[in-house]
Amino acid sequence: MQIRSENIIKRKINCKFILISLMTIFLLFLIGCGGPNNSINTNQSSNLIGGTVDPDPNQISETGDLNLKVHFLDVGQADAILIQLPNSQTMLIDAGNNDDGTIVVAYLKQQGVQTIDYLIGTHPHEDHIGGLDNVIRNFNISQIYLPKITNTTKTYEDVLLAIKAKGLKITTAQAGKKIIDQNNLQADFVAPVGSKYESLNNWSVVTKVQYEDTTFIFAGDAEAEAEVEMLASGVSLKADVLKIGHHGSRTSSSMPFLKAVSPMYTVISVGKGNDYGHPHPETLSKLSQLGIPVYRTDLFGNLEFISDGQNIAIKTMGKQMK
Repeated sequence: MQIRSENIIKRKINCKFILISLMTIFLLFLIGCGGPNNSINTNQSSNLIGGTVDPDPNQISETGDLNLKVHFLDVGQADAILIQLPNSQTMLIDAGNNDDGTIVVAYLKQQGVQTIDYLIGTHPHEDHIGGLDNVIRNFNISQIYLPKITNTTKTYEDVLLAIKAKGLKITTAQAGKKIIDQNNLQADFVAPVGSKYESLNNWSVVTKVQYEDTTFIFAGDAEAEAEVEMLASGVSLKADVLKIGHHGSRTSSSMPFLKAVSPMYTVISVGKGNDYGHPHPETLSKLSQLGIPVYRTDLFGNLEFISDGQNIAIKTMGKQMK
């Protein structure tokens, strides 16, 4: 089934036919009018830098178990990413601010989620782990991954108390740890590489998910220091889709890192009119220089990337969350 929303209006035009000698001429006009489209074919080059797009819907079956579906939730100046894996498992990376917990829970339930097999809190900042306690209370959780760094905030304490209340255990997330290893599906952590950082952002868990020939990297708030370490580790960072680090801050997305990933598309999770000036013009300029399209949650709302293992289609869902 083709992933697109399209209204097609067909109208028949009455035709008069004229007999001239031995030849009969039939005149038939068919007028079609295409409707709005919210799907984008990632096989086509697009000049989207938070602007317009060349829609050309992709042919991808929506059969659930055959696709990898990545939802970037519109939670303002925060991160929340739902990944529905082709093996019928579910991964959640971050859950927005404290006030976003109910929103994230409602979205997951709307998508039919009952169990979160892999719950990842990238680092202990409120805009990433704020809603995790709400998520933990409302779903069956199989595994929880956090970096080996603590914080003294009530937000972090609430997450730990929710984990303890369910009798769950935390698994330390660090570079080189593989969490899924199947024939056509791989998921592993490529950061944090080191063990000492002044900035909590550089403790960010960076997750790489590969489904057949398509790859996604989710960079949390990893800054240039963490990017240098990932590059030095020798791990392949090539990916089709990159979730830009730290909401498009100038402290992330160094040119060497962007070139190593060389994504077809990038996503920036960011709040409209935020106080930080995210995404920073310097970051957008780098992406423009490299000709990499950018999808921003402040402009498009919820985003869904769908991979059948070879192709990726994108659905812009509109401003539904905030």
